[in-house]
Amino acid sequence: MKEEAQLKINGEKGFFHIDVDGKQQAMMTFLFAGNDKIIIDHTEVNTESNGKGFGKKMALKAIAFAREKNIKIIPLCPFVKSVFDKNPEYSDVL
Repeated sequence: MKEEAQLKINGEKGFFHIDVDGKQQAMMTFLFAGNDKIIIDHTEVNTESNGKGFGKKMALKAIAFAREKNIKIIPLCPFVKSVFDKNPEYSDVL
């Protein structure tokens, strides 16, 4: 059972997701704000996958993506904002 966060981009929008046994269990949506920012606006985890850390895994994937592309994250999603609030070491992408 693989639980790695994946990235999909479609034009100006995209999402990170985690699939388990071929079924999507979690998703974090974002949109590009110009060439140097993404706005993460929503995080959703299926009820049966609550408490498995999928939201944090997707947030870490988003942070790695931002660092790789040298872009910033605007965390409109309350969950993602809480990840940044609790982990000052990620503030370089804010």
